Amino acid sequence: MRVILGLIAWVFATVAACPAWADGERAGDFDYYVLSLSWSSSWCLETGDARDDPQCDAGRGLTFVLHGLWPQYEEGGWPSYCRTNQRDATREETAAMTDIMPSASLAWHEWKSHGRCSGLSPRGYFAAARKAWESLKIPSVFGRVTVPLQVPPAVLEEAFYEANPALPEGSIALSCGDGRIEEVRLCLTTDLRPRACAPDVAACRMKTVTLPPLR
Repeated sequence: MRVILGLIAWVFATVAACPAWADGERAGDFDYYVLSLSWSSSWCLETGDARDDPQCDAGRGLTFVLHGLWPQYEEGGWPSYCRTNQRDATREETAAMTDIMPSASLAWHEWKSHGRCSGLSPRGYFAAARKAWESLKIPSVFGRVTVPLQVPPAVLEEAFYEANPALPEGSIALSCGDGRIEEVRLCLTTDLRPRACAPDVAACRMKTVTLPPLR
């Protein structure tokens, strides 16, 4: 009986010592990246206003902001909360991303759910996200959206292709919801070169979408 009780105690102790994310996929096992940029005003209408989030304060003038860099499978979606031997991101590392991401808490969430799957260290993952962000030019026209703008999604895609002539066709995909543009997604190889998106990357199928004005 003592042996059985001891074994049970050992099992519970082992389970308690394992972080919850240890049940995810193996870190580094993916095919390509998706760089996700969210239209700040859409996120505020959907989520941020209800939270009274500082991202949505008047006068911020935010256009597209970095949501995250996501490891992706060629087929079947993406890994998340992966098993990794890398340490977790520090407060200093997440805070250092707030010049291109809305908050340190978002940076932490992105590391936890996606960054661990990259197989990189937190420093390496955030450096890759920043490099990918800096490789994409956001068309200047988006900085002049002062009234709700209704356009076909193809027009928004074309604006990005014109501003980034090196992008191959099919490397940009748009996400939309509730009639609004939500995100622009750029597909990248594992060494951050633009490539065509796989068919299962979410794409906006609406005929027209609204771009809410800047805050």
